[in-house]
Amino acid sequence: MTDPTIIPTGAWAAIYAERLHYIAHLAVLDYDNPGPSELAWFAPFGEPEPTTAVAEDRELPGPHGPVPVRIYRAATAAASGAGLVWYHGGAFIAGDLDMPEADLVARGLVTRTSGVVVSVDYRLCRDGVHHPVPHDDAYAAYRWTLQHTAELEIHPARLAVGGASAGGCLAATVALHGRDDGVPPARALLAYPVAHAAMPPGTPEYRAMMTRLPPSLGFSPETVSALNANYIGRDPAAADAYAFPGHASDLAGYPPTYIENCEFDELRASGEGFGRQLASAGVDVEVTTAAGVPHGHLDAIGSPLTAATLDRFAAQMP
Repeated sequence: MTDPTIIPTGAWAAIYAERLHYIAHLAVLDYDNPGPSELAWFAPFGEPEPTTAVAEDRELPGPHGPVPVRIYRAATAAASGAGLVWYHGGAFIAGDLDMPEADLVARGLVTRTSGVVVSVDYRLCRDGVHHPVPHDDAYAAYRWTLQHTAELEIHPARLAVGGASAGGCLAATVALHGRDDGVPPARALLAYPVAHAAMPPGTPEYRAMMTRLPPSLGFSPETVSALNANYIGRDPAAADAYAFPGHASDLAGYPPTYIENCEFDELRASGEGFGRQLASAGVDVEVTTAAGVPHGHLDAIGSPLTAATLDRFAAQMP
């Protein structure tokens, strides 16, 4: 039976549709000092999922200093051998190990798979930090995990990388770097990734959908350019493939990849475009769209649509 949450319908999912009026009048969302409208939009949809995961904080060695990680394991079952190095989103300027897109995602995947998830707190692009620092942290965490699979009870051939939004970009570049070094992950699992410095034009369907997006949920070309210039530290058009995987000239040999985009998301054009690039290079890639949801929906606590995405990601674990 086809999962209805991955069939784009052109309509907001009901749980989001009933909240759109809270933000319809806003030009932007204030994440630092949210007001009543933002708080109503971002409020949990229910209780967090029950979890059987336990977590341990560590610091791993990295080229720019220690890299904090949180290692999640199943408390009530033997390790299955599956492993995932996970990177949260936040436009390269925000996010941490406690945000739902990091903590609840990791707990949800461990609970579903009895695997091990290493969630990475890479350095953010603030106070003069720019690429390649986040990528270097991300890759260092992947290499450390690969070197410690026996300790972590991960089968070396079942270690994947994954991430969401900016973290999806990092996961994709880690997979590329691993390919180049002869140590590719088994799979890349990318949630609404940013793969290009400038968004591809997108399909006619995509462009029509974006006209129905409230201004505060959009990513204008100016916003994308400013965020990416901050990430790169210079003109983002000059970014290399370890900054944005969509800039790679050769993707042959890239690991099998699952990309899940959000229907109401201007950044969807990048995830879809990267999927086409991978397919053109002969990579085993599956691209799908979570219906009726906005960018960043893995941060939604208690949402059945978030749970459905985690079900699909768990099924894609190697």
